[in-house]
Amino acid sequence: MTWFRLLLLLAAVGILPGFAAEPSVEQRLSDLEAYIRNTAPAGPLQGNPGPGHNGWMMVSAAMVLFMTLPGLALFYGGLVRKKNVLSVLAQCLGLTGIVIVLWWACGYSLSFAKGSPFLGGFQWALLRGVTADPNPDYGAWVSHNVYAMYQMMFAIITPALIVGAVAERMRYQALMIFCTAWMFLVYFPVAHMMWGADGWMNGLWNSGSAVKSIDFAGGIVVHMTSGWSALALCLLLGPRRGFGREPIVPHSMVLCMVGTGMLWFGWYGFNAGSAVAADRIAANAFTATTLSAGVGLCVWAVLEWTLRGRPSVLGMCSGAVAGLATITPASGFVTPAGAVVIGLVAGLSTFLACGKLKSLFRYDDSLDTFGVHAVGGTLGTLLAGVLASAEINANLGADWIRPFVGRTLWLEQAKAAAVVLVLSVGVTVVLYAVIHRLVGCRVPEDIENQGLDLAEHGEEGYTH
Repeated sequence: MTWFRLLLLLAAVGILPGFAAEPSVEQRLSDLEAYIRNTAPAGPLQGNPGPGHNGWMMVSAAMVLFMTLPGLALFYGGLVRKKNVLSVLAQCLGLTGIVIVLWWACGYSLSFAKGSPFLGGFQWALLRGVTADPNPDYGAWVSHNVYAMYQMMFAIITPALIVGAVAERMRYQALMIFCTAWMFLVYFPVAHMMWGADGWMNGLWNSGSAVKSIDFAGGIVVHMTSGWSALALCLLLGPRRGFGREPIVPHSMVLCMVGTGMLWFGWYGFNAGSAVAADRIAANAFTATTLSAGVGLCVWAVLEWTLRGRPSVLGMCSGAVAGLATITPASGFVTPAGAVVIGLVAGLSTFLACGKLKSLFRYDDSLDTFGVHAVGGTLGTLLAGVLASAEINANLGADWIRPFVGRTLWLEQAKAAAVVLVLSVGVTVVLYAVIHRLVGCRVPEDIENQGLDLAEHGEEGYTH
């Protein structure tokens, strides 16, 4: 009997080989507290996804996809002439399919697997090893495959934003080839540098990063890459026929308004979801997103009312999207007051870019991708460096980044922005030259006059 009791005691404390100690109440409570605080578990729940955080991330992923299909597609589709509406929808839809395949094949691995500071490796190609277990580098309580799908939605919408700058005149084939190559040369490297665990510019999580920059939800990775590439591409492609000489007006502001609402709704998944948990940081990002969008909308309305005598639906839609794009890099780092400041800057700067700057230099950024996303994303990136607060995001208190916060973080932001600007524009120029030589980038004059829907897709958006 004495030996039997001794065996039970040894098994209970985990000393006896072949037996495991039952987790104590303290260990279980510690993991429960870690779940609530969104910190890494150390006890029996280690390696298990948390249902609440996991559920929020699945919903957020669906919301970000909703931003592209149907949100961005309808927003852009309403802004073009009706003879080109299907071409815009087809471009958004086609890019969605292409990016999903690329992401599965190697895109996720190149973006988020460990490799060099500039690009990941191939260990997660074909999503091998990307299971329902959490990867602690990216989320203590979120399944690795859910995180991969969430990030895939960002990869989908980024090249789709470029569509707005070249709408109504770029060949479908050329655009698909361009965006496929662009993902490898711009998006995957920038996503890794900014968000990869060993990324060169990941100042928030990589203590050894060379540039201590921050980007909460994609001001650099999404808006700057697509916006600056869009400007270069629309300049190389040239303006639409009749641009500046005859009216080129949206065919359906109803679709544009509906698309704006869908974008705004989905943006909560875009920004608040970037906390990778349903936690305090997500709540702050949700609040900041709402405030900046509302202020941006109001600024555009007031400016139009003052300068043109009446506020337009297009102006209010543009102001809201500008506020959303500009707050994106800062959404999980700034106070409500900081979000209002960013909304004011977003409204004023994008209004001037889409109106004055565009008319001054006479470039045909068809649907204002550069004016909203590049200008907004760049300014938001810089303002994140000025307004970021460790009180809102405790991760800014880490030893390697704390000395920059409230001091020279804006300079780190400027370094990252400069790198991305040069890379995006440079790659675009080279890709355009190659693709134009191979297949031609612009549709012939007769097809542009007829409309791209029938010529490129054999269908019409409207039959009467």
